[in-house]
This record gives sequence, C-alpha cells and structure tokens, in this order.
Amino acid sequence: MTGVPASAAGGTGRRPAPGTKLGTAAVNQASLWNIANILTMIRLVLVPGFVMLLLADGGYDPVWRAWAWAAFAVAMITDIFDGHLARTYNLVTDFGKIADPIADKAIMGSALICLSWLGDLPWLVTGVILGRELGITLMRFWVIRYGVIPASRGGKLKTLAQGTAVGMYVLALTGPLATMRYWVMAIAVVLTVVTGLDYIRQAVVMRRAGLAAERASK
Repeated sequence: MTGVPASAAGGTGRRPAPGTKLGTAAVNQASLWNIANILTMIRLVLVPGFVMLLLADGGYDPVWRAWAWAAFAVAMITDIFDGHLARTYNLVTDFGKIADPIADKAIMGSALICLSWLGDLPWLVTGVILGRELGITLMRFWVIRYGVIPASRGGKLKTLAQGTAVGMYVLALTGPLATMRYWVMAIAVVLTVVTGLDYIRQAVVMRRAGLAAERASK
C-alpha cells in the first residue's frame, strides 16, 4: 500500500509505458543518475578541492600535500571504475561521454599546472603532456566521421604511468623516493609521446581509408 490513489498516479496506477514521452523522460532521468555518472561527477567535484589542498599554506606543507594526494588518488580510482561500470552494465550515456574525458583532463591538468607553478615539476613536462592531450582531442574530432580509435594498451599504460608519477610529485617525498618519481615521470613522458604519435598514425590511416571508401562509393 502506498497511500496514493490510482487516479492521483495517472488514473491506472501503472508505470508509464517506455514508448510514451513520459516513460522516455523517466528512463533518461534514471540513466543519467547511474553509478558510473555519479563517480564522474565526484571526480569533477574533487578538482577544486584537490587544488585548494595542494596549494594550502603555500603549497609546501606535507600534511596538506598528503590530503591532496588522497583526493587525487580517489579521483584516479573513480576514473578506473566509472568507465568499467559503464561498459559492463550498459550505463553509457551522452553525459558520461562528455563529462568523463573532461573530468580526466581537469584533474590531471590541474595537478600538472599546480606542480609546475610551485616549482616541483618543469613546465616542459606539463606542456608536453597537456599538449598531447589537447592535440589528441582535436584529432578525435578530425576523424570522428570515419570511426573511433579504441584505447590501446599503450594508452592505458600511459594513463597509469602519468597517474603514478603525478601522485608521487603531489606527495612531499624526499630521499630515494624523490629520485624514483623523476624516473617514473620520465617513463610517463616517453609513453605520452609514443602513444600520441601512434594515435596520429592510426588517425591518418583511418581518414585515408574513409576518404577512399567515399570516393569508391561515388
């Protein structure tokens, strides 16, 4: 018993049919608030909080840096799970397609810029990584009419290396660990460049094949 008369619920007491406008709106609303999208939203909300924690007290307090690392780690973890959940349980939405890459670039970009601004990371490294991400985003629009280039194993390793390296730089490390993070970042930069060049190669091949198919169909 709900205590709501059938007439107040629309006359029949039944849920709106999926094919109706009301039913479609209900389905779309439910799909927006799925677990994958909620994780993406959490990652977006974490970005300003992460920046404030990283820059708190001048940006050099080990305690605040530890809290910033925790926020960054949570963001990276949600990045792993939201995409997996969306693909596994068919929770892919237009919002997720747009918000997920924005959240990824926002958390990584803010971390790199803040670390360079604090003098912990060379601006050259930040420029290479952000330039690659921006270039690949533009490349996607260039070839989107011909298809979508799937994420490669190298791309996933690049993301893992970047997240690990940036996380190590966020922490106020000293001694051998401070030296180790330099080499981890070097690996991340190499993977960033190599995978970026491979993506460009695949995009050019896909576009040429698409143009050839269009000419053949005329």
